Amino acid sequence: MGLLDNKVIVVTGAHGVLGAAVATAAEAAGAKVARIDFAQRHEGGDLVFEGVDLADEAATQAVMDQIAASAGGIDGLVNIAGGFVFQTLADAPAAVWDKMFRLNLVTAVSACRAAMGHMNGGSIVNIGANAASRAGAGMGAYAASKSGVARLTEALSEELAGAKVRVNAILPSILDTPTNRADMPKADFGSWVAPQDLAKVVLFLLSDDGAAITGASIPVTRGSGV
Repeated sequence: MGLLDNKVIVVTGAHGVLGAAVATAAEAAGAKVARIDFAQRHEGGDLVFEGVDLADEAATQAVMDQIAASAGGIDGLVNIAGGFVFQTLADAPAAVWDKMFRLNLVTAVSACRAAMGHMNGGSIVNIGANAASRAGAGMGAYAASKSGVARLTEALSEELAGAKVRVNAILPSILDTPTNRADMPKADFGSWVAPQDLAKVVLFLLSDDGAAITGASIPVTRGSGV
């Protein structure tokens, strides 16, 4: 038997490196996976939704309603959709901060609000960032928005406790992706977190094995602390 047999799992940002890793791993674990992304890659399938602006509450609600109607409910939601910018406060106007909050926090809020009415128990996993605990120079806007994800996780875990929906956040350090390797070619890639390894943590939190954990923000850093 698979870890997620017969569970309906929604993955946002599913066309990204981490999103694809989580979606693939969830399917291998027996889940029926619904993929949502703003990008349009013209991938077929009844549960593939492209061109979705998750910061648009009405559009997000429509997609979640369609998923629940087609799949018979929602058992898990993984909020991966987001973005990154590296700019100091002197170089970043307020619009940059607005953009980070919209991409990283508002999308998660919108997806949670739209999905939770279709969940009878289950698990929500939000992807935060280890940088949210201590922001370095140029990381202010990104870290502030990801800190909001942690506070969302804490509040929502309390609000949904009666519905037996668990809500947790994962705080990864730098992910080993082609983009990050290109941006930081001199870095020690061996100290970064592989998307497939992070996906294993996500699957644990989605599964019944993670039933005792809610309201947590879990660092996944390979000890790098970055």
